[in-house]
Amino acid sequence: MKEITANMAGSVWKVLVQEGEQVEIDQDVVILESMKMEIPIATEDDGIVKEIKVKEGDFVNEGDVLVTLE
Repeated sequence: MKEITANMAGSVWKVLVQEGEQVEIDQDVVILESMKMEIPIATEDDGIVKEIKVKEGDFVNEGDVLVTLE
């Protein structure tokens, strides 16, 4: 299983994928909002979205798991 993590603290502004969806390297999966900036979080691997661990509006810290892939 591969994990996509937050690279900074912020709020989940938008979740761009759904469970079961095929994703490719460099595809944005979540957009975080921090200091009034939108920061896209992209996957570094191909895979299928197994679980989305956050929902829009959640606050996350750096290193928190956002999405898992299989």
